[in-house]
Amino acid sequence: MTTLSDTLAELIDIPSVTGDEARICDHVSKRLAANAPHLSQHRVNNSLVVSTSGDGPLVVLAGHLDTVPPQGQPPARIDTGRMYGLGATDMKGGVAVMLHLMEEVDSTWPYRLAAVFYEAEEGKFANNGLEPVLNECEWLASASFGVLLEPSDGEIQAGCNGVMNAKVTFTGKSSHSARPWWGENAISKAGAWLSKMHPRRPAPVDIDGLVFKEVMSVTLARGGLAANIIPPRFELNLNYRFGPHRTVAEAEVELRKACRDADEVEIVDAAPSGGVVTDHPLVAELVGAAGVGIGPKQGWTDVARLGARGIPSINFGPGETSEAHTANESMPLGHLPLVFNSLREVFSGSS
Repeated sequence: MTTLSDTLAELIDIPSVTGDEARICDHVSKRLAANAPHLSQHRVNNSLVVSTSGDGPLVVLAGHLDTVPPQGQPPARIDTGRMYGLGATDMKGGVAVMLHLMEEVDSTWPYRLAAVFYEAEEGKFANNGLEPVLNECEWLASASFGVLLEPSDGEIQAGCNGVMNAKVTFTGKSSHSARPWWGENAISKAGAWLSKMHPRRPAPVDIDGLVFKEVMSVTLARGGLAANIIPPRFELNLNYRFGPHRTVAEAEVELRKACRDADEVEIVDAAPSGGVVTDHPLVAELVGAAGVGIGPKQGWTDVARLGARGIPSINFGPGETSEAHTANESMPLGHLPLVFNSLREVFSGSS
């Protein structure tokens, strides 16, 4: 019998960097066709929707197949109760749980399940593979509840912060570095603004007793032409994580306010925040089944995208957010049965 950890190791060892998800999507499709032939399958590019039939309320489970680029990680391995490997926590552990749930679900369960294994989550918001799936499979929007199996630190995590990136530019005038007074140094011109950004503290946002943290961080910088030229232009990327209480438009107002000293501000991309869902009956059932608490999701997830389609959703998946995108990524194996057993108990009606 294939265990959850066996499945996770198998998935880790299938490379699936964003843009290269065909092989892992094929693998998931073939495995479910063999082990759960009663399920219907619908493929959208390198994303796969697998669903049951019936008349019960529809629940959407979602997990992305792709990973960030490798950082020299070896094949999957287990050491002291942890699984190591690229994507272990973000989020092939969640995909493993989805696979096992779909292999067990049958027509006696009171809920219909639709599992969405999708591509291209680790890239730009506009290229995310879940959007074409939701566009093509419009029936998914009728779901009464959604679970995104992103790593959630052994708890249920509600909502998510939105994210915005802006190109912040300071302009000057080039000159010979021997005579800097003939020019204006765009890099040092930015110094006063950077000195204000550096000590900036997280701003707490309390929503239904959950405290999200709004943060602005300078994440990229580019400037200079040569060692002997006063730089005429300095560009920086400002990354803003804004709370679920703000719209994208409201977040842009706050970002521009913080960048009033800059010469140019261009919004590069933005993803909306996700609504906080804590009062849905299935949330209470999952809390009881798992015996865990509810916390805020500080990072962005596709809970926001599901919410925009009218699907009330939570984050609940195996793995630790602190391990995501790290060179020695790992996850505690105990999270796999915790999430699997809790979801199975609630959606099978055995709770």
